[in-house]
Amino acid sequence: MTSAPTALWLRCETKTFEKRAALTPTTAKKLLDAGFQITVEEDPERIFDIEEYRAVGCTIAPYNSWPNAPLTTTIIGLKELPPNDDSPLPHSHIQFAHCYKNQGGWESVLERFGKGKGSLYDLEFLQDDIGRRVAAFGFHAGFAGAAAGAIAYAARQGGKGGKVQPLNPYPNEQAMIDDVKAKLGGSGKGLKALVVGALGRCGRGAVDLFRKIGLEESDIYKWDLEETAKGGPFQEILDVDIFVNCIYLSSSIPPFVSPAQLSQAGSNRRLSVIVDVSCDTTNPFNPIPVYDVNTTFDDPTVEVTVP
Repeated sequence: MTSAPTALWLRCETKTFEKRAALTPTTAKKLLDAGFQITVEEDPERIFDIEEYRAVGCTIAPYNSWPNAPLTTTIIGLKELPPNDDSPLPHSHIQFAHCYKNQGGWESVLERFGKGKGSLYDLEFLQDDIGRRVAAFGFHAGFAGAAAGAIAYAARQGGKGGKVQPLNPYPNEQAMIDDVKAKLGGSGKGLKALVVGALGRCGRGAVDLFRKIGLEESDIYKWDLEETAKGGPFQEILDVDIFVNCIYLSSSIPPFVSPAQLSQAGSNRRLSVIVDVSCDTTNPFNPIPVYDVNTTFDDPTVEVTVP
């Protein structure tokens, strides 16, 4: 007697402007060939057209219909489920839940699984035999975050106070690079950037973006554990135009930059833009305690109030 195939259900993403997918048509085809049963919900925001999934043999389901899936089916998504919903979760879910580092609202997230007796397989903590993460968007998060920071820098230099218009997807990497360079007047040459966490996936992505928009290699400061071991705040961060935070925060550390430090620096501060890709604003160990709100794609910058 053969067992039933493992069933995966790719749900829609409900977070605003989220176009990524946890399962691509190519990977779906590989899973189907391996004997999995794959269902894909319709999602008008997803970067992949639903017909691409249909073409490789996936079963297509209506938008946001996963709550009605058989309980033996595992629901796979990318970002967290919508907030302000306390309904029980009886399925097994694979996703980035953002609740295991004391982020705001973590109790409510886990309570839903407890009430429904479901299971959470958090992609952030999916590791191989040597404890290395195997599922991450880190490189492109750093790459895109650095691009947004360069755009914000250009806006500040243009007398717009650094306020950036809503960010929309580019059709490809080169289109984004060309647009960033154009906003900088043709090149990023002359800018100085410091990337903390530069040896990780995210940090490597940020460094790669800065190279591709024209920064000199000597103007890209690549910091990691060795450079931050002395403990912050760091004057070096105030001496560059763009600071990018790409660390994985797991415990309390001294802040990289502080309100008092910014205030004391006054007009001697070169720093113009902070790009917080790690985005630990609700984490009690947040190493960039100079702001406390999360930016969004339609409002991607926030002004730091210097005491």
